[in-house]
Amino acid sequence: MQNTEMEEENKKLHIAMYPWFAMGHLTAFLHISNKLALRGHNISFFVPTKTQSKLMSFNHHPDLISFIPIHVPHVDGLPLGAETTADVPFPLLTFLMTAMDLTRPQLEASLLKLKPHLIFFDFTHWVPEAVRRFRIKSIHFCTISPATLGYLISPERSESDQAHDLMEPPPGFPLSAITFRAHEARDLAKVSTNEFGSGISFMKRQKLSLNDCDAIAFKTSKEMEGVYSDFVAEQWGKTVLLTGPVVPESPNSVLEGETAAFLSSFEKGSVVYCAFGSECVLKKEQFQELVLGLELTGRPFMAALKAPFGCETVESGLPDGFTERVGSRGLVHGGWVQQQLILGHGSVGCFVTHCGSGSLLEGLVNECQLVLLPNVGDQVVNARIMSGDLKVGVEVEKGNEDGLFTKEGVCKAVETVMELDGHVGKEVRANHKKWREFLLSEGLEDSYIDGFINKLHDLITTS
Repeated sequence: MQNTEMEEENKKLHIAMYPWFAMGHLTAFLHISNKLALRGHNISFFVPTKTQSKLMSFNHHPDLISFIPIHVPHVDGLPLGAETTADVPFPLLTFLMTAMDLTRPQLEASLLKLKPHLIFFDFTHWVPEAVRRFRIKSIHFCTISPATLGYLISPERSESDQAHDLMEPPPGFPLSAITFRAHEARDLAKVSTNEFGSGISFMKRQKLSLNDCDAIAFKTSKEMEGVYSDFVAEQWGKTVLLTGPVVPESPNSVLEGETAAFLSSFEKGSVVYCAFGSECVLKKEQFQELVLGLELTGRPFMAALKAPFGCETVESGLPDGFTERVGSRGLVHGGWVQQQLILGHGSVGCFVTHCGSGSLLEGLVNECQLVLLPNVGDQVVNARIMSGDLKVGVEVEKGNEDGLFTKEGVCKAVETVMELDGHVGKEVRANHKKWREFLLSEGLEDSYIDGFINKLHDLITTS
């Protein structure tokens, strides 16, 4: 082997991935894995045993990205066979986190054999301590935005912060459109202090992760969120790495079955697509307001939603007479869907989203207009950035105190972004086009990923 070839080979990184067991986190980690593998780096991707099959089509480099199965142990309170948040109602997520914490011996045994240079993690706060003795560097890879982290999990925040404390940003936070309404602040205060895994709160888990890791990484760019990532670096005294937007490649699959037939039966840009991710479960009344709002638009629509609280199936939660009224112009789906392919379909003109960061990026790089309906936590911050800072979407109105939305509010937001002549519609369309072109601009991704890899090399060469 020539010296130059040996030098190149020595520069290849081996990175382990250990995301929280939620599809949004797993796919976000797999997207960055694909970008790294494209440049010849090896990835050991830990994934719950039965979930591996759902990720296969997203692995574009199976020669370099190896799935390492992890057995999720059963704990009291967790449904039998549960592996990811898709298998567990929201109130039981703490038991899934407990089960994931119990995988530590499996992870350590594998890492001892694999000997990667680095590990990317997020919710497993014990990872930095566990890998330090193996001389592995730990990267807290955040699936939330730096704005969310900076606002909600600043060192200035106390674990006992009340709702009124969260109405205001921490000291020094950049000027922005981010504000919290009364109901949002109450929900956040509750979530922050709730147990998330045995004997530890969500806020405590996050602060330990951020304190102990070797660096923090975000899937964003300086152009979109530079002021917020600088704030995080200053607050935590950590190296902050930006991967760039990490626009996901299309999965190695095609739209099929009922979804493909439905979307293909409508004109270009006419369908409203609504999806709330793998974790969001609405109360029955709000679920019904949402689908009634989609009906009220008079447009064809497809909704991918989990069954509402108290209902066994999506169908059993639908309003009386709904299915008969909408007929063939409406499709409500309760299972997993091929979202990237749906958003890229020519007939989809509007995306009603819960504002998870992965979903927002998938929406931004497609031509469908964005209607923002955040549910919890980081989704609220994302919605305010999209609607206020970047002005690329319209948020559905909610009551300030009760946080409830109406079918009329859903319909109004959809009509606003779909209306070609309205001032707001024109503005969000123009801004969406600008940011879409930026995200897809030639050389942007290469520049960010190459810089990101250089900084990873710097980390592993420092003691």
